[in-house]
Amino acid sequence: METATRQIRIGISGSYGGMNLGDEAILEGILSQLRATVPAEITVFSMNPEDTLARHHVQHAICARSLTRKEITPVIRDLDLLILGGGGILYDRDAQAYLREVRIAHELQVPVFIYAISAGPLKTQASRRAVREALNASASTVITVRDRLGYRLLDDVGVTNEMHLTADPAFLLEPDPLPIEVLKQEGVEFTRNLVGFSVREPGPAAPDIDPEEYHEMLANAADFIIERFDADVLYVPMEKVDVQHSHAVVAHMRNAEKAEVLRRKYTPRQILDLMGRFEFAVGMRLHFLIFAALRGVPFSPLPYATKVTGLLEDLHMDTPPLGRMSIGQLISRIDRKWDTREEIRARIGQYVPELKRRAARTNELLLGVLGR
Repeated sequence: METATRQIRIGISGSYGGMNLGDEAILEGILSQLRATVPAEITVFSMNPEDTLARHHVQHAICARSLTRKEITPVIRDLDLLILGGGGILYDRDAQAYLREVRIAHELQVPVFIYAISAGPLKTQASRRAVREALNASASTVITVRDRLGYRLLDDVGVTNEMHLTADPAFLLEPDPLPIEVLKQEGVEFTRNLVGFSVREPGPAAPDIDPEEYHEMLANAADFIIERFDADVLYVPMEKVDVQHSHAVVAHMRNAEKAEVLRRKYTPRQILDLMGRFEFAVGMRLHFLIFAALRGVPFSPLPYATKVTGLLEDLHMDTPPLGRMSIGQLISRIDRKWDTREEIRARIGQYVPELKRRAARTNELLLGVLGR
């Protein structure tokens, strides 16, 4: 006989287990909220179940992508709630894959909660129809969206179920100490200003220039930072592929001896702690910028996708696409933001508390679903 304290069986499906620190920060934020408020038995649908089990200490992790519909159905049938998200998972290439479990849950009448997602690009009719049908299939589905751009896009696609504007769950993370001795072993020195740098593959960021031009552009920006700001540059890989591109940028630099690339593996909370040691940051990766905002570090963004643009809109910062900037324009923007970094710090301090409140609101809405 079940007791009133039976653990609630919750499945979480998203871009997890792929060794992207931003995605792992999202999952860490979701789990921290659930553990603080719900007695839950959690199954994460992960691309690397072993990594997810070791990193997040959940009860179960399965590779849903490797399972057939027949194989995944009993897993979903056993859930009390399926969470889809968070993160930017509804885009043309992969939207239908992520929505498969949502469709199965609807068929099994398992409640679905869409957790702080963003959306786009959604340009194909097939992906737009898939998103519209899956999110409208049940009137009981609760949809939370982490930025206004995603909210507007889902509205344009034809989602008619009520949507709630929340924020990325990573805004609820607290830092774990990263000792300065560890950073010194990585070659980081603290005798000059330290500027954090985040780069990623050039395709989505700058589709009109080839990788060689892209790497040289960012190398020139890093050299300018070193010379203009009397600084050292530390490249912070948020995903494994970032290591390759960081080294490619360093290879084009005149002042490569004043640049380091983090080599060891760190948790999102440790990178959040590291961020507080930067005087300034320049970055492409969304969660690198979220971490900068959380630590009140002024930054110059290199927007490559709508999810970054959505964050900058929430922080009331301008958002020119990286692919449309010349090296001169990029350096000029970085220079101007360095000179106005105290104003940027004040603006971040003004808007981050609201983003934290919005992020906490997602779990409050989830508790409402469980209460029903």
